[in-house]
Amino acid sequence: MSAAGWFIVLLALAGANLPFLNQRLFGVVPLSAAKKSAWIRIGELIVLYFIVGALGFLLEARAGNRFEQGWQFYAITFSLFIVFAFPGFTFQYLVKRR
Repeated sequence: MSAAGWFIVLLALAGANLPFLNQRLFGVVPLSAAKKSAWIRIGELIVLYFIVGALGFLLEARAGNRFEQGWQFYAITFSLFIVFAFPGFTFQYLVKRR
């Protein structure tokens, strides 16, 4: 696997956990509510999936071997993105805080 491939995997791991590790929208924009709702986190997760996917698409096209993808590819990569989000979800919702 090339360096660009590993870069996309690490970017996906960071992007999948970003909505769960802070209370700001995309880690930048402060929200008026004290805590983000789960729906905002899910929306962020979907948007970040498309951003990471677009970056992967650009890197693949830049390498010169862009392949056509079917719906199966997107179903698998979105599922993998959800799996990557598990550490952040666990930290946000399952770890007890004193």
